[in-house]
Amino acid sequence: MSHALIFHAPRIALIAPFPPPAGGMANQARQLQGLLASEGVIVTDVRTNAPYWPPWVESVPVVRALFRLIPFSFRTWKALEKVELVHLLANSGWSWYLNAMPVIWLAKLRGKPVILNYRGGNAAEFFAKSRRWISPSLRQVARIIVPSKFLSGVFSRYGFTTIIVPNIVDLARFTPNAKGRDPSRPRLLVARNLEALYDNATVIRAFQRVLRHYPGARLVIAGTGPEQAQLQQLTHELGVAQSVAFIGQIENIKIHEIYAETDLALNPSLTDNMPISILEAFASGVPVVSTSVGGIPYMLEDGKTGLLVDSGNDVQMGEAALKLLADENLYARIAATARAESERYSWEQVKGGVFGTLFGSASA
Repeated sequence: MSHALIFHAPRIALIAPFPPPAGGMANQARQLQGLLASEGVIVTDVRTNAPYWPPWVESVPVVRALFRLIPFSFRTWKALEKVELVHLLANSGWSWYLNAMPVIWLAKLRGKPVILNYRGGNAAEFFAKSRRWISPSLRQVARIIVPSKFLSGVFSRYGFTTIIVPNIVDLARFTPNAKGRDPSRPRLLVARNLEALYDNATVIRAFQRVLRHYPGARLVIAGTGPEQAQLQQLTHELGVAQSVAFIGQIENIKIHEIYAETDLALNPSLTDNMPISILEAFASGVPVVSTSVGGIPYMLEDGKTGLLVDSGNDVQMGEAALKLLADENLYARIAATARAESERYSWEQVKGGVFGTLFGSASA
């Protein structure tokens, strides 16, 4: 890493996915864009997930990659002309090759330093398979930001130094529900996309166990994805369909309203980094039962800020949910501790790290 960062760079290119569609990285990018602008930074955003044109291209493998890569590279090249610094939010897999790598090398041609904000939960697997293809690009960036100790450890194993800058949650929007809860009619929520990676089927099976003890319970599934029909079919097979609501993707600007009506959040992901949905539950004073994968144990302490279970284990998840719902003292203690923990992720707490990393004067 060779670039020396300037002390103050008021014009930056923020290159990332942006809503729509909504998602953890996209929502963080939009939030960061607004927060930086509010601090006087001039932000030029370049979407890595711009809609395909013409739309039919999206259904054609390989061809669609070219139809996205070429216009994206052109937009990036133009944006680099008028900025002093690039802040690139990146992920693993094909996203790395089609988005991150082109930005890094185009910025090198333009002579603009790149701050890489890496957020892939499956980074360890990606590095293990593709290290020789990833490393040359990584050596070109000025600094590497990661949101968790988990990812920092992955990069360290491959000889790269990182700076931890946590995700951000808006504590003004996500506040504990003042109405209280009805212990006989618990409201459960899973806010992950309906993809195999997030294993929503385990949540539905766990909810079946909860429903046996709380016939008035309700499960809300907030997300969209290719497994929706399969998951809806599972609710019918298990006899819980009448108590499960698939409400689709909720825009981040409104998601706090869902948490305000939630008593317990479930996170069943099979691999993960630092899920925004868990931070939002923390900020809302909603206890969380989550799988103990990836970076989650670094942000959620079992028995203190939530409960951790093995991935793919619906029995453990169901029993953990029931434990929280049945023990009012445990529920209240975890809700309060989680809310206090969320304050670490407010803009006021994270801002110094963001500005120091982006605009600090140092050689990385």
